[in-house]
Amino acid sequence: MIVKAIKTHKITTDDTDLFKILDQYVTELPEKSVLAITSKIIAITQNRVVKIEESTKDELVKRESDFYIPREENKYDVYVTIKDNILVGSAGIDESNSNGHFVLWPTDTQSLANNICEYLKKRFKIENVGVVITDSHNVPLQYGSTGVSISHSGFFSINSYIDKPDLFGRIMHVSKVNVADSLANSAVFEMGEGAEQTPIAVVTDIPNVRFNSLNPSEKELLLIHLNIENDMFHKVLESAPWVKGGDK
Repeated sequence: MIVKAIKTHKITTDDTDLFKILDQYVTELPEKSVLAITSKIIAITQNRVVKIEESTKDELVKRESDFYIPREENKYDVYVTIKDNILVGSAGIDESNSNGHFVLWPTDTQSLANNICEYLKKRFKIENVGVVITDSHNVPLQYGSTGVSISHSGFFSINSYIDKPDLFGRIMHVSKVNVADSLANSAVFEMGEGAEQTPIAVVTDIPNVRFNSLNPSEKELLLIHLNIENDMFHKVLESAPWVKGGDK
């Protein structure tokens, strides 16, 4: 697998057209590649930003999260939240590289991923291409952030090994690979978390990705994220002091 990050100008609130940015910086895209885009520049172009002096992060986290654990419960004084069925800090709200704004998560990202995928096919005259919208989050019991997929299009997000034999012929019963998160993780690592100014990446030479000419189905999207009661860590998650957010 080859991941190539793309350097852009500093994306600010003056940038209101994501496709104009893609036109400017994505100059070539081979067949069977995946374009990764950080959620931050998408949110900025959607004007999903709030000036820091106009609100507090506490207010925004409580409004934007589906569920949150009060930061008083956290030794690092941060909110642990569930946003769009993803476990993430502070509902994904970020202050870095945002020029005096809180940057929220973008909206309607699945439709956007589908539209970007169709745009790339037409622009580069290719049949197989994928899109993954990325952000960073923290994995429990591991230090440091890794990439996560917020939405994807153009490829199947799960590769299942269920009912297939392992090296020694033992039939596997539960093993699945989250392709979208795996691609997002690789792209986020290459794009960086600081002042790299590379919010877009092209991923190529990925033989384990199964491209899909159709948009992800509702059934597939439901398979990506688990409800708490169906998660293998459900006992831990259920015992947390969650508060319902979303008071918009």
